[in-house]
Amino acid sequence: MRRFFLAAAMMGAVSTAYAADLPVLRGGLTDGLSSTSVNWGGFYVGGQFGYGSSNESFTGSTQNMLQSLLNNTIIEEEMGVAEWPVALGKQSQHTTAYGAFGGYNWQWTDAIIGAEVSYVHGAFGGQASSTQSRIALLSDNYFHAVTSTSSASISISDLGTFRARAGYAFGCFLPYAFVGVALGQADITRTATVTDSPIPNPAIPNLPTLLPATLTASEDQPSHLVYGYSAGLGFDVNLVGGLFLRGEYEYVRITSNVDTSINTVRAGLGYKF
Repeated sequence: MRRFFLAAAMMGAVSTAYAADLPVLRGGLTDGLSSTSVNWGGFYVGGQFGYGSSNESFTGSTQNMLQSLLNNTIIEEEMGVAEWPVALGKQSQHTTAYGAFGGYNWQWTDAIIGAEVSYVHGAFGGQASSTQSRIALLSDNYFHAVTSTSSASISISDLGTFRARAGYAFGCFLPYAFVGVALGQADITRTATVTDSPIPNPAIPNLPTLLPATLTASEDQPSHLVYGYSAGLGFDVNLVGGLFLRGEYEYVRITSNVDTSINTVRAGLGYKF
């Protein structure tokens, strides 16, 4: 009997030791439910460098200037010069950019939401010009040879976005998406020139000769505040301590007299306090 109890005790000890190695009994079912091993919560700052392209739509950018310039003139009333489809079209430009970012994260287990400010300095923008000419016999008995020339340019040097972002942490890897508003500083120039050369109708004698007339309107807006919205995707990778690496894509749409879309890809290095 003593040998039986001794054998049973030995088997129980072995079984207990074996059971202690099973993940289920060691709390293994709860291990891994939270993948976060990095504290992403708190304030952070960083610097960034990137490459981007800007696409400008100059179509219609000088139409309101032409309408004001030609108000109550015979060539506008009968030829509709301001409505001519001036082919300013679209332009694209590529540039490098650099800047900084900073924000704050709130963390719930693996879920991250945050508020962030991002700033880049670059040379986004473009310029375009177009000329059209037409001739028509108008009610004053003159043939009017009209030439309309329009030009516009925009240069955005400083661009800031204020955005809300949300992500999900996989340990040291934090992918995220964001949306926000954009503010920028731009130099905008627009010019419209119309030359009207009246030619007497040869079918009507004794019409006096009229000199050509040139009308010009221009607008120069240096350091003009422009605004729009932004959206994008990115990821942060924790390197060591509070130091992290960032990769990001951002789309910005600026609404002004010259509609501008900016696409950038950026790399950055930040530190979370």
